[in-house]
Amino acid sequence: MKILRAGAVGSTLLLGLPVQAAEEFPFGLQMSLDAAPQAGSKRVPNLDIGDAGETLVELWCKGGKGQFSVAGNSIVFVAGAIDDRNCPTAKAEQDDQLLVTLGEATTWKRQGDVVTFTGAKTLRFRLNTN
Repeated sequence: MKILRAGAVGSTLLLGLPVQAAEEFPFGLQMSLDAAPQAGSKRVPNLDIGDAGETLVELWCKGGKGQFSVAGNSIVFVAGAIDDRNCPTAKAEQDDQLLVTLGEATTWKRQGDVVTFTGAKTLRFRLNTN
């Protein structure tokens, strides 16, 4: 009976761990913008966030680096060097706007596999869990 109780208590404690971990900022993980690909493409912007907030940014066409700084639910994103890659004007403008929106984000929230950045506009990203 003691073994069963210990197992039940241990299971209860373990069940609480994923919920707590799910609320942490996704350092060391990759996530994709919760958006449909553009016409004629399968590509969706994604962020590959390193353990110290360094970020590889792949947009609709452009790509480069950035840095996230996180304190509680506050966030700052600073874009680094971004490679133009001879993007068509429409995609380049969308890429630039996405970088501006990320840079304007002041808070973040994680619920399971969804990370939301909120500022002048809201961006939703889904963690790549495969």
